[in-house]
Amino acid sequence: MKSTIHQPDPTTEILTREGCWILESWNSPSDAAVSIARARVTPGTTTQLHHLLGVEERYLIIAGSGLVKIGSLAPAKVGPGDIVVIPAEESQQITNDGKMDLIFYCVCTPRFTPACYQPCVV
Repeated sequence: MKSTIHQPDPTTEILTREGCWILESWNSPSDAAVSIARARVTPGTTTQLHHLLGVEERYLIIAGSGLVKIGSLAPAKVGPGDIVVIPAEESQQITNDGKMDLIFYCVCTPRFTPACYQPCVV
């Protein structure tokens, strides 16, 4: 790895099939150890229940409020400053239960690729 400063382009934010907006802040094949994305969930939206194959994920909530469901844990209220730890293959889903966008960073190890995303069959 070499020293760098990367400034994500906010115009590259996309609406995913999961139901949230994603800005890939850092996701490079040259740094397979980690990826970082900014997620934005609009008020009243619940993301698709899913899991990541072989990828651990951590959410760092920075704005808004939500209700997160991970595996067999009871749904939990989250807000700014909270960290959510999601083991690989563990089902996950988040609902924006507030009146403003729920914004959080997703830190994936190893880095996220579309192939690791798996919708859960309900």
